[in-house]
Amino acid sequence: MLNLFIQTTEAFKRLASDKDGVVSFEYVIVAACVVAAVAAAFGTGTSTGIGSALSSAISTITAAVTTAVSA
Repeated sequence: MLNLFIQTTEAFKRLASDKDGVVSFEYVIVAACVVAAVAAAFGTGTSTGIGSALSSAISTITAAVTTAVSA
């Protein structure tokens, strides 16, 4: 039982002094901010923001391709 306690204590000491875990957590925070910014820019639907512009552009391109293929 004492051996397990010592191993656990040593593991916590290594974890506390390990800076890689902190950097990884910071990357997770930055990634979450990027996802939030992209969601805000594109919107969650196709009725607002860049999502609306992309939707209308894709519709225009689809119509042009359909017209070119049928001609």
